[in-house]
Amino acid sequence: MYLTHLSLSNFRNFMRLDTPVPQGTLVVVGDNAQGKTSLLEAIYYLATFTSFQAGQHRELISFLAPQENLVVGRIVAEYRRGEKNHRLEVRLIQEAQKFNGSRLRREVLLDGAKKKISGLVGHFNAVLFLPRMMSIIDGAPTERRRYLDLAISQTNPHYTASLSAYNKALGQRNALLRTLHERGGDPEQLSYWDEQIIQTGAYIIRSRIQAIAELEEQAAIIHSELTRGAERLRLAYRPAYDPHREPKNQLALQFDTPIDRSKFSQEEIATGFHEALKAAQRAEIARGQTTLGPHRDDIQFLANGIDLGIYGSRGQIRTALLSLKIAEINWMKTKTGFWPVLLLDEVLAELDALRRADLIAHLTEIKQALLTTTDLDLFAPEFVQAATTWHVRSGRLHTDH
Repeated sequence: MYLTHLSLSNFRNFMRLDTPVPQGTLVVVGDNAQGKTSLLEAIYYLATFTSFQAGQHRELISFLAPQENLVVGRIVAEYRRGEKNHRLEVRLIQEAQKFNGSRLRREVLLDGAKKKISGLVGHFNAVLFLPRMMSIIDGAPTERRRYLDLAISQTNPHYTASLSAYNKALGQRNALLRTLHERGGDPEQLSYWDEQIIQTGAYIIRSRIQAIAELEEQAAIIHSELTRGAERLRLAYRPAYDPHREPKNQLALQFDTPIDRSKFSQEEIATGFHEALKAAQRAEIARGQTTLGPHRDDIQFLANGIDLGIYGSRGQIRTALLSLKIAEINWMKTKTGFWPVLLLDEVLAELDALRRADLIAHLTEIKQALLTTTDLDLFAPEFVQAATTWHVRSGRLHTDH
């Protein structure tokens, strides 16, 4: 899979961009705040329909756009997926309201036909690597869940729908729990919403079990190569509802032991989840919120048994993230049959010379990779000579031919 053409209108720094995109490796050069990251943001938005740095979609519309009653930001991409060419267009439409400021709505068209956004996540695939993504390892659990959800959604459209349905049902269940806590009432009212989050939640948990195991298998091999065999990386899934239960009267081990949850079917997870919710019902009413379920899951990144999120050095965390991202590229290729487009934002500046060489060595098989940098000297001369170079200044693109 690879981009062949990209157009932007009223998007971030870019008032207007219209350019063919070459295959292979593309290096985007420019000073800070010139539009390099915005370019990657636009491409990644085509894969996930979410921004890695904007809190709201309206923030993606250029502040330089004329302040009129109707402002439209556009991302239009033409790309090759297998043997077929496609055109994907995203419209961010901001309309003035008579009394309430403005509202934003989104439209997505695939090959000229309007589609639901949820059905198009992952039609175009991209893997993003930013220095700030170290928070996947040492940040809050929400960062790890978001990373995992975006990765799985690109390979499984049903996961996207299940996650959306789960979150909607969870909101309703939490509202009911608060009502029962504040005003009292019949707890049996929870049964309907229990069933909703049990079915979708079981699918999410089962999908996460599989994805984490597959990513870990590849990331462990890559991490061993990057550390020259000095460290063994493990991804430990910590589900809020755990289908694996220790036998009664068994003492908990004092060291971390890998747990194989792949043996549990979706039906078994759903049954156990239902029992756990019933057992926790009184406590959840007292707290006014749902305490069990995939919305509270976490992942630990362990190197030789050490939790990198707590004890890892910056160098260890950076290497683990690099291992994870390279594994994600290979994993996505296995799941979809296509190489994703790789997006690397100022990553080489965060790596030592050895890690740069390791990363670049993994780019050879990928159909297309876009790397941003403020300094071309970070790359070996032969790499620069073989790549295409773009220069970005003040939201304008200049190409080297």
